[in-house]
Amino acid sequence: MFVYIKSPQLNKSAINLIFTMKRFLLYVFLLLPNVLIWATHNRAGEISIKQTGPLTIEATITTYTKATSTSADRDSLTLEWGDGKVTVVVRSNGAKGSSGVPQGEVLGNDIKKNVYVSTHTYPGFAPFYVISMTDQNRNGSVKNVNFPNSDMIAFSISTTFSFLNEQFQGSNSTPQLLQAPIDFGCTGKVFTHNPSAFDSDGDSLYYYLTVPRQSPGKNVPGYVFPSLVGSNVGSSMYINSKTGDLVWDAPKETGEYNIAIMIIEYRNGIAIDSMVRDMQIFIEKCENDPPTLKIPKEMCVVAGQVVEFDVIGNDPNVGNKIKMTASGGPLSVAISPASYTVPQTFESPAVVGKFRWQTDCSHISNQYYSVVFRVVDDSKKPQNPGDEPTGLAVLKTFRIKVVAPPPLKVAAAIQQGNVNLTWEKPYLCDNAANGYFYGFSVWRKEGSMPMQRDTCAPGLTGKGYTKIAFAKKDAANGKYFFNDSKVERGKTYCYRIQAEFAKLTISKNPYNLVEGLWSDEICIQLNRDLPLLVNVDVEKTDVLTGEINVRWTKPDSKDLDTLLNKAPYRYELLRAEGNSTTFLPIANFTQNTFAAANDTFYKDNNINTLQRQFVYKINFYVNNQTQPLGVASNANSVFLTITPTDKTNILTWIEKTPWQNRDYIIYRKNDVTNVFDSINTVKKRVFRDENLTNGKNYCYYIKSIGSYGIKAIREPLLNRSQEVCAVPIDNVPPCATILTVENICTKENLNPADTITNYLSWRNPINLCKALDTKTYRIYAAKNTKEKLVLIKTIENVKDTTFAHEVKGSLAGCYYVTALDSLGNESVPSNTICVDNCPIYDLPNTFTPNGDGDNDLYQPFKNFKFISKVEMQIFNRWGEKVFETSKPIIDWDGKNQKGNELEEATYYYKCKVFEQRVEGIVPREQVLTGFVQLIRGQ
Repeated sequence: MFVYIKSPQLNKSAINLIFTMKRFLLYVFLLLPNVLIWATHNRAGEISIKQTGPLTIEATITTYTKATSTSADRDSLTLEWGDGKVTVVVRSNGAKGSSGVPQGEVLGNDIKKNVYVSTHTYPGFAPFYVISMTDQNRNGSVKNVNFPNSDMIAFSISTTFSFLNEQFQGSNSTPQLLQAPIDFGCTGKVFTHNPSAFDSDGDSLYYYLTVPRQSPGKNVPGYVFPSLVGSNVGSSMYINSKTGDLVWDAPKETGEYNIAIMIIEYRNGIAIDSMVRDMQIFIEKCENDPPTLKIPKEMCVVAGQVVEFDVIGNDPNVGNKIKMTASGGPLSVAISPASYTVPQTFESPAVVGKFRWQTDCSHISNQYYSVVFRVVDDSKKPQNPGDEPTGLAVLKTFRIKVVAPPPLKVAAAIQQGNVNLTWEKPYLCDNAANGYFYGFSVWRKEGSMPMQRDTCAPGLTGKGYTKIAFAKKDAANGKYFFNDSKVERGKTYCYRIQAEFAKLTISKNPYNLVEGLWSDEICIQLNRDLPLLVNVDVEKTDVLTGEINVRWTKPDSKDLDTLLNKAPYRYELLRAEGNSTTFLPIANFTQNTFAAANDTFYKDNNINTLQRQFVYKINFYVNNQTQPLGVASNANSVFLTITPTDKTNILTWIEKTPWQNRDYIIYRKNDVTNVFDSINTVKKRVFRDENLTNGKNYCYYIKSIGSYGIKAIREPLLNRSQEVCAVPIDNVPPCATILTVENICTKENLNPADTITNYLSWRNPINLCKALDTKTYRIYAAKNTKEKLVLIKTIENVKDTTFAHEVKGSLAGCYYVTALDSLGNESVPSNTICVDNCPIYDLPNTFTPNGDGDNDLYQPFKNFKFISKVEMQIFNRWGEKVFETSKPIIDWDGKNQKGNELEEATYYYKCKVFEQRVEGIVPREQVLTGFVQLIRGQ
């Protein structure tokens, strides 16, 4: 409580005011004892969520409190569900007390664990719900929560939860945190911790340090990270975002510290929930060295294998005993959990713990399982009888991934022109629990690709194969099979099979798909009983008289049964334009013997090769039949397109052929010799020809180099595109600049008495990239985040990179800047910066409406700004409203709403403040409440 005196001299009114306020302070102390008398209580905790129905969840609040703070012990807590509903949740763990309510579990070292469980059904879907619990106070003397003291700061934990569509996305539960959020460390020693999070849904988890909360979304005031407190400055604290390993290297100052860890859960790359764990760390001065812990490196195993190893704990200090524990997903899974056999008491080192896990197909996952092994010595003796000793602890995280085994005995055979694949049945994991086995996927590529399996990186995605079938479980004759009918004669196809696993929604839709290890490769070449196109080569580029050379090779005599397929043999050549499926015959070639039906060449002339791409195919007829025996696969000409830009021509081309093109040679016409020279060879169908002269004409064509990979067909197959010319032009704007915006809200050395101005500054693009012709800047602005940014200023001097934007009434707004070159090419916008107001609105606790012209009206302090309106209500001691207004200035003259003067007394106010913000008019989160003393004086 503060006394504000307007005059610098203590006049009679001021003296009376001091005595009155002393009486007022005593009155407030007696009226509101709970405000001034604080208990010390909460140490740590979190809220975990389990989805039990389409719109129903089970929430578990777990808190760790100061065991000796019995006056603040909570047999129940209030849980806010995020939909406007609250529930008082009774504690559920520990022995029951005289009231019949469980009393929690005392862990020793003045720590008590409390668990509160409740369920709730929501009225409907929302993007997310924030489930929260806020208790009155933390425990006292927390070193990095000291504003004004930690036991005067509320303790708040929350979890943000999203309901998923159970039909298509599955259910959602937050991870379980298996390691307690209370831990001990020593000065001068590296402190380590891991929450040992396990998510039964197989979702991805990421970990971040954040600030503890005093209410949902509101940070603890004055919070400082432990590594920045006192003599700890210079130490470092960080958390591994993927493993959750927390490291403090190294604390220097004893005491209790609180941190908060945010754990965000992702499914298919989308965040679906986050929980904030508030954690407490005890740092003490220890005279000994830390114990040691030996565990194996992380590993990846095939489901069904046994993981077994020793964990060895030791201690370098004579006389110390140690105790080892473990927590993690493998120890918590429902099917075939791991075991950890180790003494449950402090023992003389060395101590050996035996970890054993018989892995199962249900354990297959994209995510690593974590096991957190911990060893602690007994260097700190218990303070109370029955307490367990504690001391310096060391923690190490072991990670293990369980992958699906590869399908075995894959075979391929040609059946009626198709490829029939078979593999072993049963598959080791095709009867995984809960229908976890989703099926087999079939992957194919042309030509062989030898690969070594990596147990830690299963799956064929991105490895050069194409997925042609998935979720396959067809079986016959004791084998799984798949028939590939989309194949072309003469080609060599190579296949791999992999098993896939997925959790299923209630409507059997898969989610969290897991790829297994791939099978051995099996390759097969199809019969070449049809002709194959080998050339579609642009011989001449012209709109009217263009020419394309088309060539094909005859069927293989070993694959074509000439007794069954008798002469005569006829090739019918057909042509279509671009992507058209309308083919028209353009030539026929007939021979009376197979020996005479040799490879054939045809020049397709008088066509528009400059502007059109052409595609060809061949029908192959035998024995005077009217229906072809088969159709040779289509082949397109290479079609080149050029996009000119500043001193550059960008060449791209398209082609689709039954053979594989491995390289492309780029040719450009030489101005001196008038001959096309090779300037580069690339593998991708794009090339940038740079450092050219703007305004000059350049001409190009592409030559593809390909192969069927069939020994009987000569290679390389060479085919040219049409010739295309283009002129580079400067159509490239300057690069985007970088903008900063300052005002009296962002920089202290700006004079608050100045006009309300946002000061913009940006980088000249010349200093950021090769934008040497930058000439002009344009400034765009909007009043808030909801409006479109519009042009407000053009600056012609390229050296002028600042702008002072004087605004009326509000600094809030959004800005970006663009740069233009001499040809008017405008850059993309700079970074958009939205600046906000810094609303100030504070209320005094006294005024003197006695008509002396001094402090006659109750008003906010004169420095208030950026306030749109208020909802001010003032009440007397009986709760009767005596005044209300929406004006920020208030101007209460000490009279009631009927105009009658009110007596000298203490009045209570509630004031909801509406601030001018960049988002618009926003109510302040916290409603102002307090007391005001009305003093008329002499």
